[in-house]
Amino acid sequence: MPLTIRAIEQADRPRWEQLYEGYATFYKVAQTPEMRARVWGWLHDPDHETRGLVAADSDGRLIGLAHYRTYARPLMAAKGGFLDDLFVDPAARGSGAADALIGALKDMAPSEGWSVIRWITADDNYRARGVYDRVAERTRWVTYDIKI
Repeated sequence: MPLTIRAIEQADRPRWEQLYEGYATFYKVAQTPEMRARVWGWLHDPDHETRGLVAADSDGRLIGLAHYRTYARPLMAAKGGFLDDLFVDPAARGSGAADALIGALKDMAPSEGWSVIRWITADDNYRARGVYDRVAERTRWVTYDIKI
């Protein structure tokens, strides 16, 4: 399926909301419309680090999204790209959208000055991990959270 990967635009909001709600549902996150509005604002605020890409099918319908940001890597004295959210509409899985979104980030890396692109996923996210195992190297790092 021919895909277009591009920066998110204001006109994308209705479909982006559907996709992002699907992402929250997948991870069992109780996400409110106000939370989505805040993230939408971040995506369009040039002073906020969060940016977004979308994948559109040959009809121009959005089928996937990726939210990412630059982060500092002090030990390496470098910058990296962090992929916060990646979601493809379940009806479009297998279309290559996930690979294309990750590929677009990889293509951007040199111009962004990133030495690595990093992300996390749930251990039981087997379908996505099949893609990730193909396009990236699984690290030995374990993630911890302190809830505030």
